[in-house]
Amino acid sequence: MTEKTEVWQGTLALMILKTLETMGPMHGYGIARRIEQTSGDLLSVNYGTLYPALVRLEQEGCISSAWGVSDNNRKAKFYKLRAAGKKEIEKQSREWDQATEILARFLAPRTRPL
Repeated sequence: MTEKTEVWQGTLALMILKTLETMGPMHGYGIARRIEQTSGDLLSVNYGTLYPALVRLEQEGCISSAWGVSDNNRKAKFYKLRAAGKKEIEKQSREWDQATEILARFLAPRTRPL
């Protein structure tokens, strides 16, 4: 059985935004579970990191929140993607694409010139 790892530095905000884009409004626990499921249960979301990230994304205008009732009939705060969040997804996705292209250059097998 593979041990779960923590979410990588700098990736949580993008994972939260993409989850909300894909799934629609969700509460924090649901977001965490979906991120873990999407990773194939290889990642573990730390709630001490998740909730501050949600607060930060809301302060930045990327998401909004409203109180509602969860599936198990409990009061929960639901988060929803805003237009600024969609723009942030595009921006961060471009940055990650560029970063992975650069890293791939270092990891690719090199051939010696003849």
